[in-house]
Amino acid sequence: MFLGPMRPSFAVAAVVLLTTPLAAQEAAAPALTVHAIWATREFASDLASLQWTADGAAYTTSDEDSAGNTDLYRVDAVSGKKERLVRGADLVPPGARKPIAIEEYKFSVDGTKLLVFANSARVWRQNTKGTYYVWDLVAKRLTPVSAKPGYQMFAKLSPDGRLVAFVRDNNIYVTDLATGAETALTTDGGDDVINGTSDWVYEEELDLRDAFRWSPDGKRIAFWRFNQSPIRPFYLINADSLYPELAPVRYPKAGTPNSEVKIGVVDVATRAKVWVDLGPDRESYVAAMDFAGSADEIWLTRLNRHQNRLDLLLADARSGASRSIMTDADSAWVDANQPRWIDGGKQFLFVSEREGYDQVYLFNRDGALVRRVTPGGWDVQDVYGVDEKKQVVYLSGAMDGPLGRQLVRVGLDGKGLARLSTEPGTHSAEFAPTFTLYVETYSRAGVPPVQTLRRPDGKLVRSIADNAKLREKVAALGLNRPEFVSVKTPEGVELNAWLIKPRGFDQARRYPLLMTVYGGPGSQTVTDSWGGPNYLWHQMLAQDGYLVASVDNRGTGGRGAKFMKMTYLHLGRYEVADQIAAARWFAGQAFVNPDRIGIWGWSYGGYMSSLTMFRGAGVFKAAVAVAPVTDWRFYDTIYTERYMRTPQENPDGYAESAPLAYADSLKGNFLLVHGTGDDNVHFQNSVRLVERLEAANKQFDMRIYPNKTHAIAGGNTRENLYGLLTRWLKNNL
Repeated sequence: MFLGPMRPSFAVAAVVLLTTPLAAQEAAAPALTVHAIWATREFASDLASLQWTADGAAYTTSDEDSAGNTDLYRVDAVSGKKERLVRGADLVPPGARKPIAIEEYKFSVDGTKLLVFANSARVWRQNTKGTYYVWDLVAKRLTPVSAKPGYQMFAKLSPDGRLVAFVRDNNIYVTDLATGAETALTTDGGDDVINGTSDWVYEEELDLRDAFRWSPDGKRIAFWRFNQSPIRPFYLINADSLYPELAPVRYPKAGTPNSEVKIGVVDVATRAKVWVDLGPDRESYVAAMDFAGSADEIWLTRLNRHQNRLDLLLADARSGASRSIMTDADSAWVDANQPRWIDGGKQFLFVSEREGYDQVYLFNRDGALVRRVTPGGWDVQDVYGVDEKKQVVYLSGAMDGPLGRQLVRVGLDGKGLARLSTEPGTHSAEFAPTFTLYVETYSRAGVPPVQTLRRPDGKLVRSIADNAKLREKVAALGLNRPEFVSVKTPEGVELNAWLIKPRGFDQARRYPLLMTVYGGPGSQTVTDSWGGPNYLWHQMLAQDGYLVASVDNRGTGGRGAKFMKMTYLHLGRYEVADQIAAARWFAGQAFVNPDRIGIWGWSYGGYMSSLTMFRGAGVFKAAVAVAPVTDWRFYDTIYTERYMRTPQENPDGYAESAPLAYADSLKGNFLLVHGTGDDNVHFQNSVRLVERLEAANKQFDMRIYPNKTHAIAGGNTRENLYGLLTRWLKNNL
């Protein structure tokens, strides 16, 4: 596959006129600090968070008043004129003294009611539980969704706006807004059974949290039911008290049982339930589900446990009878993509890699393939929607190569492919429901994002958010933007990479090099896009005289299925070989000190940095592994088995891929970092690695963050962590 050369010009977005000598500018440029990057909002992005109105003429957005209350505004899209819809100071619950803060909101279909989410708390990754209220925009009255104690989750107004459904304590409830009467639609929820939300692994790997759907007529609710009793609990230890407490997490490790999953449809009036026929395979996953255009039929996507077959099913909401209408299959794995229904449910679009790249296909409701809509040869990234009036699909993809993402449109007939964006870089869009306007977010490597309002042909209307403060601060730093290069391995594989050079770079000097890696299936770190705080931290290291580079190994995304899926059943084999080959390629550059090359990564990147360090003994002087997987047998079913199958089926693949197996080969400086409250990559991974390193009498460094999750965040934690990484690298690389 030929992608063309990686052009260094991709790293250039603007020309700045310089009127003072370069040396003087470098001396005057401010220095980045860990504190400024991680403990302040000095380098925070200032982008708009908005919701389009149904007519596409305006959007709504929230803003704080001088007292810290959350006001809600309607903004005319074209003119930018603001009109306050909700005064935050008025949002005072009955019996309370202070107004609530709007964290999320959604309007009823008729626009007379506003469902408000406040007082949120975290559930695993996100703040998905809290308190819901309904604000009547006409009567200007705030009403709690429930008068009973406890958090609510995923509250949704019925299509007619009369009812609100929500989840509390793993059961689904409905409140009648006229009477305040609250009805339980399920009653068996508890520690073992979950209704209307998901278990841990579905949330983490299938991105399922909100697990119930209203029918279009508001008479039924379809929902997931999880029986997680087959899953053994994994115990996290909270050592804050005198006697540490155990916190159980129902976490299915590779090769062990998952939850038993059912899809139910409950009649809101009678509470009668129907269970959908999911077929004889009790180990399959139901990745997505919703009503299919009418109140009498639902669609769902069913994945087999190997995740190499996805069936799209239609099911009768009255009887539960189901039938498969379309199948997506692969020799490795398929992604859990969802149909996008059009023409009143008569047809749907579906993204598939069946011809080697993610492409958009059009099907009739019976599953008959009509055509491939997109041209092929490059990966589609996101499908933003279909203007059915004009018969046009809007999407983004890697049409210019994997570094960037361009916005394009194409006819449903597969003709008339046209660019909306023309500048190199990364573009994304949020279209109005009418497809008359869209908000584009655009950034480049080293250049913070901006938001603009545009017509459907890409024509600029006005700026939404220019992010001026951040852009000025970054420009004042006088940084060398990342340069994109192509690294060729001894096997002849061309790998995409970026390289940050120190300020005042001298070609005649030899600099230490730090490689940053993630490298997991379908991921990318080498993109022409803004990198946020991590990018600034890497630039801080460059200010201190380090080269910093990142390389997308085989198995990463944006280059088609063949490049990505070659790691199937052998995670680590090709990825590590590529990172070692890249380190040797950099070592051969005249400006790199071959004796001072290091590598660091987090999560899958921590897995990569540790395995690369152990298997590339002598290539790297130092490595940092944050929250690494050290044996895939310790990780969850859905993610691990998608790429490795089960340990019982692929014992050699699991043995070969485990950093634990190579710990005795450590040569050089090694730092291991982990949070003991990590529910995702368990601290067990690092404990077992420490055992192997100690048994091999290898010296290493370690930092533990008590009770911190996989994010290792909260309070001063991030500043502390990156302060540690900075100091350690300066001492060891």
